[in-house]
Amino acid sequence: MAYVIPQPPQAAVPVRGGGEFPVRRIFCVGRNYAAHAREMGADPDREPPFFFTKPADAILTGGADMPYPPQTADLHHEVELVVAIGTGGANIPVETAKTHIWGYAAGLDMTRRDLQGAAKKAGKPWDMGKGFDHSAPIGAMVPAKELGPKYGEDGHVLLNVNGEERQSGDLADMIWSIPEIVATLSTFVTLAPGDLIMTGTPEGVAAVTAGDVLEGIISGLPPVTVKIV
Repeated sequence: MAYVIPQPPQAAVPVRGGGEFPVRRIFCVGRNYAAHAREMGADPDREPPFFFTKPADAILTGGADMPYPPQTADLHHEVELVVAIGTGGANIPVETAKTHIWGYAAGLDMTRRDLQGAAKKAGKPWDMGKGFDHSAPIGAMVPAKELGPKYGEDGHVLLNVNGEERQSGDLADMIWSIPEIVATLSTFVTLAPGDLIMTGTPEGVAAVTAGDVLEGIISGLPPVTVKIV
């Protein structure tokens, strides 16, 4: 095929041990930890899972610096487990959802909180609060087969800023489990190989500024690190 402009580069996440996982789409689960839902003013006991997206080229890998984004004075960190889909499907049963997962990674859902808050208040989309350039730093991915079938049922989730703890939680605290997330999302869209799902963040989200160094740590996975510049 002859493209009329240069073909954009393929977004991808490095895999521990070699190779890269090509990224098709990025889906994100909102308010999937009860304490975080409460700190954002929501009631986690009444809300089914909901999803928003980031563009694939929002990914930032390899510990690269993240430029402080324009049009915000309130950039927040959100450390999250990232699920990588290797086998697609629609209406996936919860019982078999994990067989569709290729791997896992630690990620950061960076958020222009002031823009998100203004959009919420006005009943407008969150896109510019969530889907901006470099808004999805992700660490090296680990194949699910190396982590075992029970991976993601529990495990520590931690975010340090300049070496000081900001967020701390456990994967067991997720309101909706990984299989439930995959199954529910597959009722809205047909999942495909290359899709990523960011599964929500524990409490403790807060602002960062230029010069801050962020390190997201999730049990069993390489950390995701980024410096805000």
